[in-house]
Formats: sequence, C-alpha cells, structure tokens
Amino acid sequence: MTRIVFAFLATLLLGSAAHAAGPVAAGACGSQAKVPADQRVTNTARWTTASEANTFGYDVYRGDSEDGKFVRITKKPVLGNGTTSETHKYEFVDDTIDPCKEYWYYVEEITTSGERAKFTTVFKAKAKRNPDGTPADAKPAADKKGH
Repeated sequence: MTRIVFAFLATLLLGSAAHAAGPVAAGACGSQAKVPADQRVTNTARWTTASEANTFGYDVYRGDSEDGKFVRITKKPVLGNGTTSETHKYEFVDDTIDPCKEYWYYVEEITTSGERAKFTTVFKAKAKRNPDGTPADAKPAADKKGH
C-alpha cells in the first residue's frame, strides 16, 4: 500500500480547483441530469502519491456531511501504478453534483491483492452556486447607496 502521500493536496485542490463548466441550463440548483456533460458544474478531486506499493487503483467516495454516509462514486477505480518510487498525480471529476450543495469526499486505495484502505482524510468541496443561481463565491451587489 502507499506509504507516503500528500493527502493534504487532495483537500486543498478539491476546494479551490473545483470549477463551474458553464451555466446550469436545467436550473441553478438540483440535478444536472438534463444538462449536457460538457456544461455541468463539477468538483474535481486531485491527489498525488510520492510512491506506491502494489497499488491497483483508487475509489472516490462522496457524502453530504463530514460524518455522514459516504457512497462510492467511481464506476471503475482510477488505475494506480502498481509499485513505483515515482510521484504520480491523479484526478476524478464528479459531474453528478447539485451545484448549490457542499459535499465531502475521500479517496480509498485498492491494492493488487484487493485490500482497501482510506487513502486521504475527508475533504470538503463548497457549493458552487447560491440558490438564486449566482456563483457562490460572488460578492453581493452593492445597493443604490454603494453599500
């Protein structure tokens, strides 16, 4: 199993590198099932290994709360690099989010013998949109008096 990991990198990058891939045509909040895949708002989990030992791959899990029930969202594992002393970077794009909800994620490592172990700590992705459809990180518009 991977012994050296930059798990904090996954935490840092998910929150800041998650991106909006255009307007949510089916509405600002809720399911994006009717939105073309290339136009969906997404969260992208990224993680880096410094080395790997017998790593088959990784599964990504998502929950609605930090302590809540987590569900595997990878249909197939993100493939690992077996045994290596080289640094490798990985990512998984979650395009099944509600843009107005925050989510929590973690990555699980799968060894070539089928053992599974939590690879990262639980990390948070903030909501991308407010209920009114504006970007969540947008500053409120000033009133007529400039406030």
